[in-house]
Amino acid sequence: MRADARRNYDHVLAVARTVLTEQGADASLRDVARRADVGLGTLYRHFPTREALLEALLRTSFDKLAAEAAELELSSSPRPALVAWLRDCVAFTHEYRGVISPMVAAIEEPESALHASCVTMRAAGTRLLSRAQNAGVARSDIDGVDLFALIAALAWLNDQPSTAPRACHLMDVIADAILTGPVRDDDDVAPSPPPTGQSPRG
Repeated sequence: MRADARRNYDHVLAVARTVLTEQGADASLRDVARRADVGLGTLYRHFPTREALLEALLRTSFDKLAAEAAELELSSSPRPALVAWLRDCVAFTHEYRGVISPMVAAIEEPESALHASCVTMRAAGTRLLSRAQNAGVARSDIDGVDLFALIAALAWLNDQPSTAPRACHLMDVIADAILTGPVRDDDDVAPSPPPTGQSPRG
């Protein structure tokens, strides 16, 4: 990509990040083009579909979560490693309201621009879950698909005004439901902090 084309691409992407942060994953692409001061055709040349734009925006976060999972496998015991990754994964979905819906759809659609990144992220979580199961600290009747579904459910709950204040408490409930066996000293996991001005039970 030529230097001027790269600058234009980066500018559109930066504006898109601002618009989607403000409006959520369903933000108008026409609004993105208008605020970036480019034609809609220019936007579509860079990002042919909404999924392609989301993939460009989310790629760094997906890669970071996959890398974090690999690091946690080496640096933490199975129970806290799984819980820490699960919390960070749910927190990531809060960046853009409604992003979990296209992520779930992309898992089942190999042609989606988001598919490969979502599958990689799910695989990273599956490895942490399997490690915890092999250590006897996570229930054995769930798999990576279930874990991704729980992340999606928690993300959806956080998107709803009526349940968002209880998101941290519900995260703890889900984590407790996944884990099994007594907590050992090296398995200590601090509870997730409540949102500002909220108690864990909302």
